[in-house]
Amino acid sequence: MAQQEVKLLGFWASPYAYRVIWALKLKGVDYEYIEEDVFNKSPLLLQRNPVHKRVPVLIHGHRVICESYVIVQYIDETWPQYPLLPQHPYERAMARFWAEFAESKLLETAAMGLWSRGEERERAAKLAMEAVEKIEEVVKGKKLFGGESIGYLDICLGWISYWLPIWEEVGCMQIIDPIKFPATSSWIDTVLHHPVIRDNLPAREAMIVYFQKRSKDIYESRTGLKV
Repeated sequence: MAQQEVKLLGFWASPYAYRVIWALKLKGVDYEYIEEDVFNKSPLLLQRNPVHKRVPVLIHGHRVICESYVIVQYIDETWPQYPLLPQHPYERAMARFWAEFAESKLLETAAMGLWSRGEERERAAKLAMEAVEKIEEVVKGKKLFGGESIGYLDICLGWISYWLPIWEEVGCMQIIDPIKFPATSSWIDTVLHHPVIRDNLPAREAMIVYFQKRSKDIYESRTGLKV
């Protein structure tokens, strides 16, 4: 089954798609990448992910897997080389817990800060910082969440190392203060220097331009106000 053709439907600026890219690269899995226009969704995307109609989508032979966390776990179980999740059930459960925590408490609130203005942005940034405080305690004393080698939680939280600083810049907000969060800042530096991450990132300037426009468009759509 592992030898069947692998295709990945993604979007160049999506942190969710890059989780899957990093997992495939770490495993050494050959795959075909198909870039999707998420603003003009292709028949292939709508056919393969009719429930959520979004990327990433992994196609493995005749099997279709959606949602980035589910895909990464599927990849880890299908290709045993370079295990991503811990072997112990409790440690696997904790890795999944913190991945979900970072998604709901940090990614979603940081994104809200990016799409907002004024007091709403300040509230979102404050909530995001509170989430980073919890993550700081988890990574303290470690090189990576996975120990000495990059693992499931490092992949799932990898967006923090690259996307979050861009959101901070575009949104004129600070969420990760290197002085307040030294362990998280050190982890970010380690992640960004890992060759699989470093060599598989979208261009920063293009990301700045993209998220500046998205921030403006979403704010105007939510509020009816022009900026």
